[in-house]
Amino acid sequence: MAHYAFLNTNNIVTEVIVGKDETDTTHNWEEFYGEIRNQTCKRTSYNNNIRANYAGIGYTYDSTNDVFYAPQPYASWTLDTDTWQWVCPLTYPDDDKMYHWDEDVYQADNSKGWILNE
Repeated sequence: MAHYAFLNTNNIVTEVIVGKDETDTTHNWEEFYGEIRNQTCKRTSYNNNIRANYAGIGYTYDSTNDVFYAPQPYASWTLDTDTWQWVCPLTYPDDDKMYHWDEDVYQADNSKGWILNE
């Protein structure tokens, strides 16, 4: 069993399906599914062992680097092109408490952004 992502014309994932495993070599399954839907189709993996990340709806497919990555969660976060994960501008607090990110707080004072959950 393998998973395949369908892309729109902007290389954004619109759907992910379960399909034939590529060990079944009777077809190039990306091409096969792509032709059926008349859309670009790319294989994705739960194990993140191909194309960096498991594709989800709304993810971007970067054809130059042959990877999927999630939508940018906040304007201040940057994409790490080694891991293809979004990186926060401030380190998460290391005090065993739970925090959430507040972009407005960060934009007002770039030394703050992690807010303690209450």
